[in-house]
Amino acid sequence: MAPRKKDPPIIAIALGDAAGIGPEVALKALAAELQEDATRYLLIGNESLVRTLNDQFGLNLEIAGAATGHERLSIIDPISPAVPEASLRTPHAPAAARAALAWLKEGAAQCLRGEAAALVTAPVNKESIIRSGETGFVGQTELLSALAGTDRTTMMLLGHDERGRWLRVALATIHLPLARVAASLTREKVDLAIELAAKSCHDLGLPRARVAVCGLNPHAGEGGKLGTEEITLIHPAVAAARARGLDVIGPLAADTLFHYALRGEYDAVVAMYHDQGLAPLKMIAFDTGVNWTLGLPFIRTSPDHGTAYDIAGQGIANPSSMVAAIRLAKRLMGGSKPAVFRHGP
Repeated sequence: MAPRKKDPPIIAIALGDAAGIGPEVALKALAAELQEDATRYLLIGNESLVRTLNDQFGLNLEIAGAATGHERLSIIDPISPAVPEASLRTPHAPAAARAALAWLKEGAAQCLRGEAAALVTAPVNKESIIRSGETGFVGQTELLSALAGTDRTTMMLLGHDERGRWLRVALATIHLPLARVAASLTREKVDLAIELAAKSCHDLGLPRARVAVCGLNPHAGEGGKLGTEEITLIHPAVAAARARGLDVIGPLAADTLFHYALRGEYDAVVAMYHDQGLAPLKMIAFDTGVNWTLGLPFIRTSPDHGTAYDIAGQGIANPSSMVAAIRLAKRLMGGSKPAVFRHGP
């Protein structure tokens, strides 16, 4: 008897804040991606809402219950009894915030149990989650790291411009007020971001892993005249990484570094804080940027945008970033579309 053919892998998609555009862009993206290959998808969210949106936008997706077998697209909701759809569709609704967290946690559990090969997360609203009573919530990246039992994670944002030129930016610090960045920055955080940025290049199948590291201060500190973090923290981390055989340079002035990275001279950039890295990334890839959490024991990607309450439910949300997040997850699983991660011209 011939061996049973192995089922295609499953990507779990946590639908995020139901009052935002997450469910809409997820369904629109799936309408395109289900035609590309045999990957299976598991939606984690409110079934009534999903079916309403599927009909409203004329997507004609065939969505099965998770218990029915090996369908290409199915849905589960870990909240029992399910929250009424109407309770989820008001911006900043506590029910929607709590549901988004429950769906996120279930997605992580699916991956940690080996039932899903990757997790794609739709946007949540941090303010809404904190208002709902989750006062310790910092962000999805931090929560997933805690659920996975690791503090060795780094956020990477990546995207390309209209000419196919890529930026891949790993962050040494993530969701911090700017006033706290310098005090929170450590050599260990810079070292981890360098290490994981280099590894990400190998995971993407790039022919090299050349990493450039930003300085924290203007002009990378001007030899200590504009700040000493480059001397005391960043340069030692770069030197240690080079001693381990990594192809890394820095600290370099951030105001010119991203120009050269976009030209392809570097494969990844390590930025010291959130907006230092994300401002140039979103300048060139506002609609196609992807958030990838490096260092987790499973693949996690997400679109690089927020809940966009103001346009939710109108059918006008652009799914490009969600499509890119799904395609990156498939690429990292060994799936399709490898060429999109090569250097552009």
